[in-house]
Amino acid sequence: MEEYTKLKVNTLTEFAIRVLCTLGVPQNDAGVVADVLITADQMGISSHGLQRLKRYTAGLQMGVMKPIADVKILKETPNTLLVSGGDGLGQVIAYKTMKLVIDKALKNNIAFATVRDSNHYGMAGYYPRMALEHDLIGISVTNSTPLVVPTHGTKSLLGTNPISIAVPAGKEQPVVLDMATSTTPSGKLEVYRRQEKEMPISWAVDEFGNPTQDIARVQSNWRDKKGGGLLPLGGVDEEGGGHKGFGLSFMVDILSGVLSGSEFGPNLYARNDMPPKVSHLFGAIRIDAFIDTHLFKKILDNYIETLRNSDKAAGQQRIYIHGEKEYEAYRQHQEEVLLYYKVVEELRELGKQFCVPVSF
Repeated sequence: MEEYTKLKVNTLTEFAIRVLCTLGVPQNDAGVVADVLITADQMGISSHGLQRLKRYTAGLQMGVMKPIADVKILKETPNTLLVSGGDGLGQVIAYKTMKLVIDKALKNNIAFATVRDSNHYGMAGYYPRMALEHDLIGISVTNSTPLVVPTHGTKSLLGTNPISIAVPAGKEQPVVLDMATSTTPSGKLEVYRRQEKEMPISWAVDEFGNPTQDIARVQSNWRDKKGGGLLPLGGVDEEGGGHKGFGLSFMVDILSGVLSGSEFGPNLYARNDMPPKVSHLFGAIRIDAFIDTHLFKKILDNYIETLRNSDKAAGQQRIYIHGEKEYEAYRQHQEEVLLYYKVVEELRELGKQFCVPVSF
């Protein structure tokens, strides 16, 4: 058996849309979710790709995710929004809110929105990229399931809480930072588990705070709330900078959960049968409110070139700028993506479950 199967993007998109529509998701909204997931696979970010579709179908069946995202503006100024997503699919809520933020920034130079009553929104970098076509700097952060222990702690109290910033360049590719504030996103553990790979010792700790490579133990500890979990970016202690990752994760939770007046930290996903109350923050900045856009892009291009052409460490051939690997992967997979065989099997099972024909 081949480990990876090459599948048409159009086929997978149609399949995902049909599965979601059987659960009452409007077709346009289902298209947004499908695009966010498949774009992740195209960019080589399989941890946030179609392997997550089952998570969303389960959430819709349980009622913790609503099929129709009732996005409502609760508070508004010329530069800000407070939005409720009505417990809908996170991708749809995020997409609609980012469009509102972009419109405000184009009119008023800078705009931010906090979002409450949402769900997991997939790949964080998808939404800041939406700002690039308007020559805006885009920003997105979100809190998430409490799977990360604070520095010197043993209990998961924080999310992987990603940060993503997208910046337009000139002749160079846009710079897109998309990173978890933990040592790794939780989805990477699922990828490693499916592929029966051993995770690095620096990723997680057991319920006693000891480093572990036992993925099953970490996942069961999460499920049973026994303690342990992923480590903050930087690792297990302050010497390696773990307190910095802890601080970044904490700030993301403040900007998304606390600032929106919603849940945060251990209060997210407090009950399996209730909406998780995930929160986000989105931003957009007009470059020409500060500096001529063409000049900005020229300066940034020169900076990128300086970094890329600087001296390499022994054995290294290239310095990658943030977002380069993803753009290169996307160009290679615009029409077809490679999916791990266990993900394909799971998608086929979803097809049977929801009576959606599978042509792969």
